[in-house]
Amino acid sequence: MELVPGVTVGHWTNHDARTGCTVIRFPAGTVASGEVRGGAPASREFALLNPARTVDRIDAVVLSGGSAFGLAAADGVVAALEADGVGFETRHGVVPIVIGLSLYDLGVGDPKARPDASAGRAAFDVASADPEDGAVGAGAGATVGKWRGPEAARDAGLGIVTVAAAELMVSAVVAVNAVGDIDDGETAISVANGEDVWPSVADPLEPNTVIGAVATNATLDKAGCFVVAQGAHDGLARAVFPPHMRSDGDAFVAASVGSVDASVDQVRMLAVVAVETAIRRSVASLSG
Repeated sequence: MELVPGVTVGHWTNHDARTGCTVIRFPAGTVASGEVRGGAPASREFALLNPARTVDRIDAVVLSGGSAFGLAAADGVVAALEADGVGFETRHGVVPIVIGLSLYDLGVGDPKARPDASAGRAAFDVASADPEDGAVGAGAGATVGKWRGPEAARDAGLGIVTVAAAELMVSAVVAVNAVGDIDDGETAISVANGEDVWPSVADPLEPNTVIGAVATNATLDKAGCFVVAQGAHDGLARAVFPPHMRSDGDAFVAASVGSVDASVDQVRMLAVVAVETAIRRSVASLSG
């Protein structure tokens, strides 16, 4: 799957335990922001993405299974980047800027098997410009449709999609573990028609989450990247129903890695499409 130039993606997958992690590496000079809309996020260093914060660079994003335990995968990426001399310059050395986002996959496979620092390092080491997607990395244990009960859960995964308009490109890498369903709009029509679609088995306390990153070759500042991250969530809301539940930790990072002049609104539009398509692909790729 082609990515925005300069961006690479690597996976570590434990297929038996149905968990894993995905590392997204960015070139020097990458600017990023992000937004959380779900009610139950598991994250590392996300606050520094606020446009008002000092650091204006990002080196990598780590998506992982294992819930909060899986955030440890970022430690391996931080160590690898430090060894390469990559990070935010301080008086006493570089500090790699690595954002961690985790999803809850402890209900499938082996709940005691979680991505750790060695898993993060392994994914970092195999990052490429042509990564696979599906039931790999952070998507290895991902499922959707849990709001209708455990028996209704359907395997999902990790989707990667790039969309383009002339020179402008946006790539989305999304691990899809939503409590809701992948929906084509039919459920919303049912609600509008007065049908009661809310399942009696729905448990808002069961954690889930859609996490991901979008990268563009457009030149954006942190404020512009924040707008694009909002578009990523709009793409989620077009593909998942219901989105952004209290039990979801939905979060996206948006990164600017290039030098193409473009309207931030056009980049946001492409991000909507890339994320929606990646989410749908995460399920379609597993159903043949």
